[in-house]
Amino acid sequence: MYSEKVMDHFNNPRNVGEIKDASGVGTVGNAKCGDIMRMYLDIDDNGIIQDCKFKTFGCGAAVATSSMATELVKGKTVQEALQVTNKAVMEALDGLPPVKVHCSLLAEEAIHAALWDYAEKHHIKIEGLEKPVNDISEKEEGIEEEY
Repeated sequence: MYSEKVMDHFNNPRNVGEIKDASGVGTVGNAKCGDIMRMYLDIDDNGIIQDCKFKTFGCGAAVATSSMATELVKGKTVQEALQVTNKAVMEALDGLPPVKVHCSLLAEEAIHAALWDYAEKHHIKIEGLEKPVNDISEKEEGIEEEY
């Protein structure tokens, strides 16, 4: 049912924890399943993500997608991190069951929420970044059918 990569990131999650005085912090949830994901970013003066950590309350797929998302954005520019989609997270994990696709959307939105917080704190606009939603269940309607 789950790929080896999903199981590895669930059993051995990378980058769990908080970043004190983070450049940006984003929290998103899913009211339908109860998952909550908080993403912390440490971004240097050149706009490079030096560190990324997460805290997730949710199922194994939510933990795995959080872990993989942090791996995908570390070392990237803010603009590159913005391009990390739920599809990219799923592909990096060798797929998710259709009923767990929403977990990858949670990861994408958590990254966007942390970038939004960073932009607000630094009074900058990140091209292409839209205000994130707090509850992704609004966005996930029909997403399982896409994959």
